[in-house]
Amino acid sequence: MVSDLVPISRTFLSSAEFQQLADVPPELEWLANITNLKTRRAYKIDVEEFSAFTGITTPVELRSVARAHVIAWRKSLEARNLTPASIRRKLSALSSLYDYLCERNAVLGNPVDGVKRPAVNGNEGSTPALGDAQARRLLEAPPPDTLKGVRDRAILATLLYHGIRREELCLLRLRDVQSRLGVMHLRVKGKRDKVRYIPLHPMASRLIGEYLQLVKHGGGQHDNLDEALFRPVKNNRTGMLNKHLDPGSIYKNIVAKYGRETGINIEVNGLCVHSMRATAATNALSNEADIAKVQEWLGHANVSTTRLYDRRKSKPEDSPTFHVKYDGKGS
Repeated sequence: MVSDLVPISRTFLSSAEFQQLADVPPELEWLANITNLKTRRAYKIDVEEFSAFTGITTPVELRSVARAHVIAWRKSLEARNLTPASIRRKLSALSSLYDYLCERNAVLGNPVDGVKRPAVNGNEGSTPALGDAQARRLLEAPPPDTLKGVRDRAILATLLYHGIRREELCLLRLRDVQSRLGVMHLRVKGKRDKVRYIPLHPMASRLIGEYLQLVKHGGGQHDNLDEALFRPVKNNRTGMLNKHLDPGSIYKNIVAKYGRETGINIEVNGLCVHSMRATAATNALSNEADIAKVQEWLGHANVSTTRLYDRRKSKPEDSPTFHVKYDGKGS
């Protein structure tokens, strides 16, 4: 990567280092310029997959790609029965690369432009949201008399009342729970390192407070405000507890665990951590929150993404199903 070529200990470049950076292909610059690690990893895999399909072995060869190559790749993805969303993402990764190459005048045009992408449901997102009763059951599922249970209640409340992503939750530090204009807020660092401040819901505030008190009484220290807000309750491998939670554990050890225990995983097909975010957004919109405010609250770059959570026009109780009546004699 480009960053690996620059020495950290010096504030200037040698002539050799200058020339090295000048020779970095724009294809590698594009990847290094993606700040979100998750996006960078996914896009890197997608472009490597395309390169393997076309037989490309060096970054410079990507400049010879034509639209026909992209169409052939799309057909191969369809033949693998990938979901429309996965195919669209892979094509978006490739398109992002060629947009950058166009900006750098490395290619004359973007070969992905004009390649038909699979249609997606633009009216409603595919992530399932919980109903009010289901959300309450999930919140009450962790035992209130254990450290893990108290922590997990605080985590579920933070997700369900604020709509933050699991990666954002895992990165929260003690100092990120702070007062602004007399109101407690969460300082959330989202995609592209954008920071947003979310007022802390009273229920979540109470549960977080109970968790922190329990940790403190159990010997935990709160002197360093840069420490993780939510920590492991045990670590069989290293014994180290003063660290951020792994995002994967939020699903495996919290959402999936209590989903099974309450039976919600059977009621809600595809229950996942993102369902907590979908539930919060859907609930806020259903209770007349302004969609522009919800967009800002969720950290969406485009309001069209927020609209995927707007299910006010598809409430089950408004369906014609419940207006069908067979009141005549006989059946």
